[in-house]
Amino acid sequence: MGVFERYLSLWVALCIAAGVGMGVAIPDFFVAIAAIEYASVNLVVAVFIWVMIYPMMVNVDFSSIKDVGRKPKGLCITLVVNWLIKPFSMAALGILFFEYIFAGLVDPQTAKEYIAGMILLGVAPCTAMVFVWSQLVRGDANYTLVQVSINDIIMVFAFAPIAALLLGVTNVVVPWETLLLSVVLYVVIPLAAGYITRKALEDANDQSRIHHFTNRIKPFSVLGLLATIVLLFGFQAQIIIDKPVIIALIAIPLLIQSYGIFAIAYAWAYLWKVPFSTAAPAALIGTSNFFELAVAVAISLFGLNSGAALATVVGVLVEVPVMLSLVAFANRTRAHFADPTTPESQPEST
Repeated sequence: MGVFERYLSLWVALCIAAGVGMGVAIPDFFVAIAAIEYASVNLVVAVFIWVMIYPMMVNVDFSSIKDVGRKPKGLCITLVVNWLIKPFSMAALGILFFEYIFAGLVDPQTAKEYIAGMILLGVAPCTAMVFVWSQLVRGDANYTLVQVSINDIIMVFAFAPIAALLLGVTNVVVPWETLLLSVVLYVVIPLAAGYITRKALEDANDQSRIHHFTNRIKPFSVLGLLATIVLLFGFQAQIIIDKPVIIALIAIPLLIQSYGIFAIAYAWAYLWKVPFSTAAPAALIGTSNFFELAVAVAISLFGLNSGAALATVVGVLVEVPVMLSLVAFANRTRAHFADPTTPESQPEST
């Protein structure tokens, strides 16, 4: 790995501190940036996320996507964890902690809002940043794209019903403009740009031009991630400063959820002999959250200053350090997974 990837934990820590410090020192700057949005999607953040994932999209080889369906195990793990386990485990943890363990520390109405925010995080699997985590574990870029794309399609139809079921209400309003615009901005546009770039560089007999180009632009992916972190923490700096205890209380079940979901998916992939390049992204997709959508829905349902909105923001606070630790763990345990050249790791027929 290059210097950016090798010391990514340090850069992230510095950017979190910088974001909070700048948010407190120059709040008007972040208020102005926060106002640059459409359908609850901040366009400045969208640009940085685009910069973050475009280099990875150049690596997507469309000619090999047709073979992904011959390896259904990774997709099966992703879909079962994301839609049959994760939303319900998040709801269960929220209820356990805020209606029982922390019952004496938070008033009942606020506790319900915290639970609602956690549920919204659990129902929104990651769309954009998972490409970064996949790249850091050297995952199969084509397979990751398919996993994310299928999740996006399911999310369009399943987000509202599952959220309504777990929130116990029937009038959950999903901001469809936010959902669809996010998918277009975070997946469709960078994917199209990556495809066009690859076609311009492609040579049937020589892939060196593509490799040279991707190596040159690779640092921009990390810079996009770091800039996104600065903005997100700058937006919420005052809340983080004002409510450190509440943030810690919300973070506890979110941490348990994140590491628990990763353990389920990663262990399942190991026992099922899924190759590491598929297994690691499958586990990371299940662990990460589409926090942009969760924050937007929480604000539209409960209000900007609600406990639900705060819980989704804590999800952002927790996610980056957690995902970096899981990336490091996955890379350290790579050798324990099936080698893609062995018979059991060959494309499956069922």
